[in-house]
Amino acid sequence: MASLPATSPFAFPRLRHLSEWDWIRCLDIALALAVLAIVLPLLLLVAVAIRGTSKGPVLFIHKRIGRNGETFGCCKFRTMQVDADRRLAELLDRDPEAREEWQVSQKLRKDPRITAIGHFLRRSSIDELPQLYNVLNGTMSWVGPRPIVHSEITRYGHHFSHYCQVRPGITGLWQVSGRSNTSYRRRVAMDVVYIRRRTMMLNGVIMARTLPAVLLQRGSC
Repeated sequence: MASLPATSPFAFPRLRHLSEWDWIRCLDIALALAVLAIVLPLLLLVAVAIRGTSKGPVLFIHKRIGRNGETFGCCKFRTMQVDADRRLAELLDRDPEAREEWQVSQKLRKDPRITAIGHFLRRSSIDELPQLYNVLNGTMSWVGPRPIVHSEITRYGHHFSHYCQVRPGITGLWQVSGRSNTSYRRRVAMDVVYIRRRTMMLNGVIMARTLPAVLLQRGSC
């Protein structure tokens, strides 16, 4: 049987020609498909719960910055009220402590925007399960920096070029090192450390530490 020409779209590269990052991409896809098959009933249950407890869509698609500085739609279960921006603006306008907390970490421990079920989804990290789709379509990886919005570029400063070198991740060094318990400056520092030292072994260590961090809800909010 004649072999396919090298230019054929169905011709796969020989395994020995795959780089470490080709292997990571293959593992990303395989693991995403396996997890999706397991959690599909949970995804459907959460979708019904969101629709039944608050007004608005089930999914929240937010524009984030990915590899090479390209913008993509990051998928999450909706955990906020549909008028979240108005609620945030009103809180920051009247509460100096909340305003200072927001300026430091871009997060609030007592966030008036979050729905009742949203608190549970965030603490358990279930709200991020739709990002399996982002992993499958290549806009995200299992491990990497958390995807940022345009307003956060200035917080990375000259380190933004490092951020653009890799795909954002569902989990990462920051996520297993305290998340909301750390400052944004430390978050950037951990992203840079990961990007400079990234290997399949480091990815494996971070993945192994992710489940305990989620179960213990370390740094979640």
